[in-house]
Amino acid sequence: MKVLRSEIKGFEQRTSLELPLYLSQIPAGFPSPADDYIDKNLDLNEFLIKHPAATFFVRAYGDSMRDAGIHSGDILIVDRALEPRNNSIVVAVVNGELTVKRLYQKENKLYLMPDNPRYKPLEITEDMDFEVWGVVTNVIHSLE
Repeated sequence: MKVLRSEIKGFEQRTSLELPLYLSQIPAGFPSPADDYIDKNLDLNEFLIKHPAATFFVRAYGDSMRDAGIHSGDILIVDRALEPRNNSIVVAVVNGELTVKRLYQKENKLYLMPDNPRYKPLEITEDMDFEVWGVVTNVIHSLE
């Protein structure tokens, strides 16, 4: 799954947009009577972006992260302030190309793992130019 540098957008909080957040949960199974009780207002910027100065948005292309719920055309919210951990989904640059993959460490070896069995893991070796740009925290995925 590739990431185009031209599709990287920094976060600019120009306005706050608070929308109602309903306290009642909606079951994905059978319908139930819904309470129409509003808990509070929800600002998506506040909810999705923990470190505004270190956050950027980028659009992903391809299907190598399909099983992680990242589809071609999705917008990723990436936080550079977070320390990548084993199994984190990261945006990384490998030999000059941006990619989004799961970071995986095993027995002193580092891999970028796709979440689609059609693709092979990429072992990161010392002769590669490699840098993690940030940790993917959320995916904006359209249902249409």
